Amino acid sequence: MLDFAFFLASAAAIFVVVNPIGNVPFFHMLTTGYDPELKKRVIMKVVYVTLGALVLFGLFGKFIFALYGITLPAFEIAGGILLFTTSFSMLQGENPRSKATKEDADEALSKESVGIVPLGIPLFAGPGAITTVIIFFGEAKGLVDDIFVLISILITVVISYISLVYSGPLFRRMGRMGAMAFSRIEGILLAALAVQFVITGIVAVIHAI
Repeated sequence: MLDFAFFLASAAAIFVVVNPIGNVPFFHMLTTGYDPELKKRVIMKVVYVTLGALVLFGLFGKFIFALYGITLPAFEIAGGILLFTTSFSMLQGENPRSKATKEDADEALSKESVGIVPLGIPLFAGPGAITTVIIFFGEAKGLVDDIFVLISILITVVISYISLVYSGPLFRRMGRMGAMAFSRIEGILLAALAVQFVITGIVAVIHAI
């Protein structure tokens, strides 16, 4: 039986934590003065790095659990706490410290490399996004649910690509204040998701006792 509720939950969660719309101002700032061809190459690097990192950690997250003896409930509790700190930064209108920092931008070695660091990692595929993907793959009840999570990742990456391609018009329409308002709304949703992860993890631990 297809669990569309699981699909919708994973799609919404991954989109919120990656925050492609809210990342537009940072991309716009880093690529100011870039010619269209260079911007296109940077965008493709962001897309490939984000997709590769999320899929890789999602698929092999269970093996990491097994290697270090970590249970899914423990990871849900820890991941929920991490996501809550990220959501708190978003609610304050700040760029989450678990994502990119000014130092990350300053350390970019060339114009094109910003597509890998800090845009691809940690801005788009940051610790919060990786944690969310691993948790949903861990909660998947079969191949169909795994495919749902992969589709959710793909949807978010496609939206990220579109938002970056049209970052100029988007930034002009939204402005910095509009982007901050959007991030605050997503921060509220992310906080609720974080609390739900913690609750799910605690309930699972209690049942296992």
